[in-house]
Amino acid sequence: MKRFDTRWLNARALLACLGLAGVLLLAGCAGAGASGGAAVGAAKADIVTASDQPEVRRRASIRLELAVSYFSEGKTTFALDELKQALVIDPSYAQAYNLRGLVYMRLNDPALAEESFKRAMALDPGDSGALQNLGWMMCQSGRFAEANGAFDRALANPRYTDRAKTLLTMGLCQAQAGRVEEAERSLTRSYELDAGNPIAAFNLASLLFKRGELVRAQFYIRRLNNSELANSESLWLGIKIERRMDNAVAMNQLADQLKKRFSQSRELSLYERGAFDE
Repeated sequence: MKRFDTRWLNARALLACLGLAGVLLLAGCAGAGASGGAAVGAAKADIVTASDQPEVRRRASIRLELAVSYFSEGKTTFALDELKQALVIDPSYAQAYNLRGLVYMRLNDPALAEESFKRAMALDPGDSGALQNLGWMMCQSGRFAEANGAFDRALANPRYTDRAKTLLTMGLCQAQAGRVEEAERSLTRSYELDAGNPIAAFNLASLLFKRGELVRAQFYIRRLNNSELANSESLWLGIKIERRMDNAVAMNQLADQLKKRFSQSRELSLYERGAFDE
């Protein structure tokens, strides 16, 4: 099965995650634990005061913050080095293991990534962010049933607040597995929880377009293309949908935007060649 084109998705997701909405590679935040959104080094059930955080954890959290910064900049080996130092200082730091898993995913080492996520969950059993990351890693390895189980466990946590992101990740994984109806349900639920997420809108519209549900696909992609988050890929998808629906005026308007705003894009090249099936 052809996978969804996730170039745009990953770029937008990374931007969304910095600030720690997470270091998302279709993944959870380094600082997201049972609450789904705690800051790096923060306790999950209470307000942190100076007496709550031991000196060892404070020093390790500084290293983790540096690792997050390096990771977000694409400096993966620097991030890994900071994580190693954080874990030397505090071997019980679950959030550091979570981010280490993301680092090893980027380094294409699934065995070490899996070990890292499982270590994070052993240290913090309520960490739904680590479960989500583990599920995505399994999905990329073709272990779809295990991945779905990990996503279900993450969503079953009543304290988890980042459900929209996990449902999005789950939906993309289900689509890769060819479980299109389940993927549609997961992506729709994700969109309902976070209608402003362009990743959910784009992928839901793409899935519906491939299924021939043009009116619904048009609804989601038009909302995205009418926002400041539109880009060459969303405009191209919109062009293909409007063309399939014989809406020449709307198609030409989108094509004009594509030419003006993304003159060097691959999508404009496809449009000019009439390659509407690519």
